Amino acid sequence: MDMSRTLRIRALLLPGLLLLAGCAAVTLDRDLNLTPEMFAQRQIQTRRFDTTDEQKILKTCAALLQDTGFSIDETETKLGILTASKERDATDPAQWAVFIVGSFFGVAIPPDKDQIMKAFVTTRPVGDSGNQVAVRVVFERIVFDTDNRIKKIEALSDPKIYRSFFEKLSKAVFLEAHDI
Repeated sequence: MDMSRTLRIRALLLPGLLLLAGCAAVTLDRDLNLTPEMFAQRQIQTRRFDTTDEQKILKTCAALLQDTGFSIDETETKLGILTASKERDATDPAQWAVFIVGSFFGVAIPPDKDQIMKAFVTTRPVGDSGNQVAVRVVFERIVFDTDNRIKKIEALSDPKIYRSFFEKLSKAVFLEAHDI
């Protein structure tokens, strides 16, 4: 078999194989690993507000995040999306001790230095007649080591963080609604 014929056969088989691979069945439980813990976390990250003004809620979220030191990175009010971030110190004295001891043995793991805290907010109308707005916020952090390499990216799952955010948001929404 000559080389050009082999290439033609491969060229004809490749799209067919790709098509078959794309037809594989996707099941939510197996492929997306949806767990009861994920649903519980979503409940912690989401609150409903009795209003139809989705854009006003998103603007209130932006103001709240700015009041807590975040900078607004992107916002798309028509889609109900907002992202914000702030830089924080991530140094941990215990990591420095491990780094120093490890250096003596030639196994030095760079300690954490900085972190970027991220907030992702989404809003959407909910309720029987769209008379409520659901707000979901997800906080995460990106930790950098002393060599400025990303050491870890992790979602923050502490319920206190979300409870505090939504308490402040509820107060802000109330004040906005009553022009206080």
